[in-house]
Amino acid sequence: MKELIRTNDAVLLSFAESLMKDAGIGCLIADQGMSILEGSLGLLPRRFLVTEDDAERARRILIDAGLERELRQ
Repeated sequence: MKELIRTNDAVLLSFAESLMKDAGIGCLIADQGMSILEGSLGLLPRRFLVTEDDAERARRILIDAGLERELRQ
């Protein structure tokens, strides 16, 4: 899996997930439960992951949607 975004912005993650669904690309939002375990109420970032095979295509979709500043290197 390749990490494309790391954020605690639930709206951004939902938007990225929707873009991937529309493109037929599977994705995973990791660390969703960590905030609850740590008691920080959403302060810990979540990771947006796609498979290595889909990473470049997913990156292009996110850039086209104006999310280039959110992408991890």
